[in-house]
Amino acid sequence: MVATVLVISAAYSRIIEEFPHGGGGYVVATKLLGPRAGVLSGSALLVDYVLTITVSIAAAGDALFSFAPLAWHVAKLPIEIALILALTTLNLRGARESVLALAPIFLVFLVTHVAVIGGGLLLRASELPNTAQELGAGFRGGHALLGTAGMLALLVHAFSLGGGTYTGIEAVSNGVPIMREPRVRTAQRTMVYMASSLAFTSTGLLLSYLLWKVVFAPGKTLNAVLVEQVVAALPYFGAGGGSFGSSLGRGFAVITLLSEGALLVVAAQAGFLDGPRVLANMASDSWLPRRFAALSDRLTTQNGILLMGGAALAALIYTAGDVRALVVMYSINVFLTFSLSMLAMLLAWLRRRGSSQRATVRRRLALFGTGLALCATVLAITVFEKFEDGGWLTLSVTAAVVALCFVVRRHYRRVGAALSALYAQLGDLPAEPDRAARIASALAHGLDPAAPTAAVLVASYGGLGIHTTYGILRSFPDHFRNIVFLSVGVIDSGAFKGEDALEALRAETEHMLGRYVDLAHGLGVAASYRFAIGTDAVEEAEKLCLQVAREFPHTTVFAGKVVFERERWYQRLLHNETAFAIQKRLQFEGQTMVILPAKLAR
Repeated sequence: MVATVLVISAAYSRIIEEFPHGGGGYVVATKLLGPRAGVLSGSALLVDYVLTITVSIAAAGDALFSFAPLAWHVAKLPIEIALILALTTLNLRGARESVLALAPIFLVFLVTHVAVIGGGLLLRASELPNTAQELGAGFRGGHALLGTAGMLALLVHAFSLGGGTYTGIEAVSNGVPIMREPRVRTAQRTMVYMASSLAFTSTGLLLSYLLWKVVFAPGKTLNAVLVEQVVAALPYFGAGGGSFGSSLGRGFAVITLLSEGALLVVAAQAGFLDGPRVLANMASDSWLPRRFAALSDRLTTQNGILLMGGAALAALIYTAGDVRALVVMYSINVFLTFSLSMLAMLLAWLRRRGSSQRATVRRRLALFGTGLALCATVLAITVFEKFEDGGWLTLSVTAAVVALCFVVRRHYRRVGAALSALYAQLGDLPAEPDRAARIASALAHGLDPAAPTAAVLVASYGGLGIHTTYGILRSFPDHFRNIVFLSVGVIDSGAFKGEDALEALRAETEHMLGRYVDLAHGLGVAASYRFAIGTDAVEEAEKLCLQVAREFPHTTVFAGKVVFERERWYQRLLHNETAFAIQKRLQFEGQTMVILPAKLAR
């Protein structure tokens, strides 16, 4: 357990160095293995984060009901459903508020579980030699019966049932952008804390189970049984008899289990925080509806939170809160993502074998090679042994998400082709004989801050932006004297490649805007451009528009949107939300914005 935690956490610390802008397994696979591997990793992560919520809440229910009578357990599933609904509501208020409301629980959990594990090990330290002998005899007997391969399969199978424990490692890698500066060091320090606490807690509990001979009891978790036994054996705590000993001991046991359940509720936050972030990365690459791409826009973030909460609720109801079934489903995608990330990094370092840093290359190859062998082995055995016990469902759902991503991307490509055709039609417009004179006039007069100004939001140089520019001059003839083109260079998975890639994105955005300025000059209108680079198009676009409105007081903001002749329900889902989100923000600030349609036949 300790070795595995150290290997995976060390590997992901190196991944954080390579990808300082975050993104986790999706970005790693997309850049190093290609978009198809990326969409597989991203889809697995989405299902994984849904199950993070479900497993955490179901396990929290088991912990909270461990000290309740069996007759009360009929209320466990309804309370778990209520917890998911409450967390969803809390997250709709804002991720920061929800984390701050739950974070202090960790301190109580830490104190109580250090006491339980430390006390359990100290009280039964004399049993260590006997326990070691029993384990040795059991291993030799199992080896004689099953052979080396059988024992390895049994070990990996048992290990895979706790595979969901490691999802926090992926969450740290995915959530680097929301950490404090310096983000890379903060993320790596967080990884060290997580790995240390995970190794201590999991190994300490497993060793305590062995020393105290903990066995399953109806309606109780193994942790609850361990706490009962340790508390009953402690001085003062155990006096008075009863399953928990004295009232003081019973109170300590209840607080311990309550903190455990509460911390599991906190763990469910990983799904609500990082799930929408994966959605946003994939939406920026057109694998999912683009309305998921704006992380900080309130309405857009709601879509991701509601999707994660609704899917987690469906998984909880389908499995009736059965943690064992959920963990099997859960661990498959955890190790699928791990395996893809390890393979991607291994291949990346293999390509660097000719570099001067040979010692570093050898260490990285050993690290990622070991990680790949470990994760791929656990994944293969889990799928093989648990395929009929829920593994098939995880693979089916993940495959369905992958298929949906390809359908969505094909739709966006078709719309892009239609917009390119619209651009071609506009490009065939006859050249005006006085074009040169108009350009000279526009350059001579320059921008007039006191004159009416059109601020035009554009994403790329093409049919939609050109159509919008012509539409402004056609709808408001001889009114606007200035046009300022605005664009946001969005940092998505394709741009998470370091400072050089950001500079390339900045240069590409400026070049595109320069073409629009030339277009406006050709139409006889003075023009300029403004741009920003960021992860959230809506937020950055709002800032740009308000900045231009301060610079040019008589500004009207324009944006284009695709309108279909016979609009279907999925087209409303896949298009037009960004322009509306910006318009809503600007209207709240008192700034006028007009959305011009670009009609497509289908």
